[in-house]
Amino acid sequence: MVSWSREMKMKPEMELEKKMNGVKEEEEEKQKKTREEVMEEQEEKDEEKKRKKLGGLKTLPFILANEVCDRFATTGFHANMITYLTQQLNLPMVQASNTLTNFGGTAGFTPLIGALIADSFAGRYWTLIVGCIIYELGLVSIMISAMLPSLRPPPCPTQVNCKEASTFQLWVLYISLLLTSLGTGGIRPCVVTFAADQFDMSKSKVASRKWNFFNLYYFCMGAATLTALTIVVYVQDNVGWGWGLGIPTAAMAISIVAFVLGSHLYVKLKPGGSPLTRLAQVIVAAVKKRKTVVPADPVLLYENKELDADLCVQGKLLHTDQFKWFDKAAVVTQKESTSSRPLNLWRLATVHRVEELKCIIRMLPIWAAGILLIASSSHQHSFTILQARTMDRHMSHSFQIPPASLSIFGSLSLLLGLALYERLFVPFARRFTKNPAGITCLQRMGIGFAINILATLVASLVEIKRKKAASRYNLLDKPTTVVPISVFWLVPQFCIHGLAEVFMSVGHLEFLYDQSPESMRSTAAALYWIAISSGNYIGTLMVSLVHKYTGKDSNWLPDRNLNRGRLEYYYWLVSGIQVVNLIYYLICAWCYTYKPVSEITTELAEDDEVEPLAEDSKVNKVSPMIMSNGTSTPTNVGHVELAKAETA
Repeated sequence: MVSWSREMKMKPEMELEKKMNGVKEEEEEKQKKTREEVMEEQEEKDEEKKRKKLGGLKTLPFILANEVCDRFATTGFHANMITYLTQQLNLPMVQASNTLTNFGGTAGFTPLIGALIADSFAGRYWTLIVGCIIYELGLVSIMISAMLPSLRPPPCPTQVNCKEASTFQLWVLYISLLLTSLGTGGIRPCVVTFAADQFDMSKSKVASRKWNFFNLYYFCMGAATLTALTIVVYVQDNVGWGWGLGIPTAAMAISIVAFVLGSHLYVKLKPGGSPLTRLAQVIVAAVKKRKTVVPADPVLLYENKELDADLCVQGKLLHTDQFKWFDKAAVVTQKESTSSRPLNLWRLATVHRVEELKCIIRMLPIWAAGILLIASSSHQHSFTILQARTMDRHMSHSFQIPPASLSIFGSLSLLLGLALYERLFVPFARRFTKNPAGITCLQRMGIGFAINILATLVASLVEIKRKKAASRYNLLDKPTTVVPISVFWLVPQFCIHGLAEVFMSVGHLEFLYDQSPESMRSTAAALYWIAISSGNYIGTLMVSLVHKYTGKDSNWLPDRNLNRGRLEYYYWLVSGIQVVNLIYYLICAWCYTYKPVSEITTELAEDDEVEPLAEDSKVNKVSPMIMSNGTSTPTNVGHVELAKAETA
């Protein structure tokens, strides 16, 4: 009894002691968690400081040095290649021109492979380096073939009964061109986007910046092109092809070294996984749920910030009402909401991933308009060089301008046009449009399309004048004799083409970068080159058909004697194609809807969002409660969050 009574008396004390111990353990656990949270926050801050130290203007000297040397090498290699094929390998005009456009087409498709590699697993940095090395191997091989007489046919200065290059000699050329095409696949889709990654390209930052990155990039490329056209082309025509191809080879080697030297300064974004796989997952999920009803309130569609964290570092894509059929992929069924199994992305996609697919679909019609533009001008450079070779090229009694160097006038027009565009046109247009960029990239592209038509029409008029001079002096049957007409009649068309590039090419690049999902920007840049590739192939088909079906006696595009051709008819044909293409583009641009995106800024809380910014909108800080459709609804209320997904 005594022991029982003692136990009864001690029991409250024991319980109190246990409670006290429990409180102490909870406090220790809380302190431990607090310490861990503080350490995590400190690590995040340190990581943020490291990120801030990377990128920015200090990386531009290395990246631009690489790209300037690369563009110098590329231009020096390709600008005068039509002369190498017709004068050194003795190939007919159409075959030589088609060879260049075919490999130009191949070099346009390989960037898609490079972009997928970069976006999927390798990253832009390593894809760029490997691409540069492969391109360098191609330059080395063709330089060696130009230096060894055994790899070229005998010279044929009269261009009559010439012995063409043998099959073996052509295969050496083809392998060299193939290597450069493969190397191009790693360089082209990554270089612009990698350079842009070094800067904050959010709308608010771009609007406050006094310079346009894409204008600066294109200006530097124009300067490199101009240098190559004046130095390398002169060496090729007057010193020799060994030196003429050796200089671009050395420049490419320097570009690789320059790029590697800046490695410790670069922002290297992690690849977000295969973009094609994500697009396929959305399509498959939508097909599987084709009978599912999409809720009227888009807030009920599936969201997962953790899953999309690597895909939307700069901002999350917001829901749009276009292509609503694909929203079925983001509908959460009863079975999926109660299931404890890992999420299958082939059955359920987030809103952000659905909007990625919508972005690409919206861009495709605009992108496709560039294909016929490239097809129309794909052979124009080659044909103009052959025209120039028949004209008086004297700048003085002792100096003749090389035919391929005429492109410097296009480069000068490009450089001057970019400077005037940035300093005069943008401030002037801004007064009327209230757009920080002056005009939208779609408007910029449309102006470029129109200017390019004018360039082709001018080219046809100049060819008519050249042939009249040849007829007046009885030189129609003397293809190697110089026609007494100044080669500078060709300058206006080069200048107009350069002006068109200021609007069209820069606007096209800016459009693809700005309107593509950030995790697919390398792939979007590849689309730019695929348009060029497709245009080159279509241009080859056009030239082949024109050459085949316009007869032997009055062929529009003869093999040897351009004086007996009808090149002006070909220019009229492509001018008409461009007019139809411009009408198509205007319809697509009128119907286009810019992507809505919520920017992520360091000033806002982690879960806050800002108003979706359109291309031509003013940049202001607004309430984080504004949705893409303009309704005031808390953006984080009602979103369906499921368990962490397991990628298939």
